[in-house]
Amino acid sequence: MRLLNRSAGRLSRHRRGPVAGLLVILLGLLMAGGLFAAFSSSATAENSSDGLSQAERIEAGRKLFLLSCATCHGQNAEGVLAEDGKSNLGPSLVGVGAAAVHFQVETGRMPMAATGKQAPRKSVAFTEQETEYLAAYVASLAPGPAAPTETQYDLDSVKGLSADEQREAIVRGGKLFLTNCTACHNFEGSGGAMPWGRYAPPLKGVEKEHIYEAMLTGPQQMPLFSDAVLTPEDKRDIIAYIYSINDREQTPAYGGFGMKGLGPVAEGLVAWLGGIGVLVLFAYWIAAHTARSHKKEDA
Repeated sequence: MRLLNRSAGRLSRHRRGPVAGLLVILLGLLMAGGLFAAFSSSATAENSSDGLSQAERIEAGRKLFLLSCATCHGQNAEGVLAEDGKSNLGPSLVGVGAAAVHFQVETGRMPMAATGKQAPRKSVAFTEQETEYLAAYVASLAPGPAAPTETQYDLDSVKGLSADEQREAIVRGGKLFLTNCTACHNFEGSGGAMPWGRYAPPLKGVEKEHIYEAMLTGPQQMPLFSDAVLTPEDKRDIIAYIYSINDREQTPAYGGFGMKGLGPVAEGLVAWLGGIGVLVLFAYWIAAHTARSHKKEDA
């Protein structure tokens, strides 16, 4: 028993020594660092197909930004004022998030060919990988809306929904669209004119992801529909409704000619030219061909 007590005492003194404490701390740091490296490398491999770490992706995006975007948006994406000192040559991108980058770049609206009232859609200037780099850099500047996942914007990707539930979602999306979107985009998503030379673009043929990102980020004159205003399910149902009315094989134009769904202005023009215009011409013809009597009146 005394022998055991002596050996235990010697071990206890060694554990309490300064060298032993340093060794324990060093061993703990090595284990923590090894675990962090293992998990971070696996996460990078899962989330990145290009083999780059997140820091490398951000750095690649920063180089692209300085080359193609800094002229209008500033060296640090802080924005640039025009010569009048009031209007923006390019707004600040701090806090806009990856969703705004995806929408603007993947639709070709950015980079703009020239400043104007509105950035039109045009050919895409960056590859998909370059867009991801730019989005990673802008997202690193400040918290902002992230790019949506497929289940957020595509009703068909949601598992477990029956045909009746899908139809209910489309009907619900139609009500939300008619309440929030028709004032600018028309009741069929055909677009329309806006004040000061701007316009609401047509929604036919627009990718589902980009419609979701537009609602989430509010580009240009479009209002911003955050998740507190329209939930992700609301946005997804609206997109499902837009795609349902764009498919004319499933939803034909009941009641006559669709006239491209341009709304009451086009319908009024057709009614005037085809209806009232024909009546005016017919009245003119009657007046020009009225029967006249050739008998002389009695004295």
